[in-house]
Amino acid sequence: MRLTYDPSRNIAYIAFREKGAEVEALRVSEDLIVDIAPDGTVFGIELLNANEQLGSADGGRFIFVDPVSGKEHTLKVA
Repeated sequence: MRLTYDPSRNIAYIAFREKGAEVEALRVSEDLIVDIAPDGTVFGIELLNANEQLGSADGGRFIFVDPVSGKEHTLKVA
């Protein structure tokens, strides 16, 4: 899984797979687009207006939790 953020466009993208074939973009809401791969699986999720969607949760941080150890890793959202 890969998370990218473009501060100039304020867009975050979570890719679950390496880009291969064309994907179908499904607009779920004004600020959320889900890309579906040809085999029907979710390829990625695009968050428009990412600062507003992600910045308010947990003080503007991403918190990654290892479910086995419980250890947390933090990434500050720009």
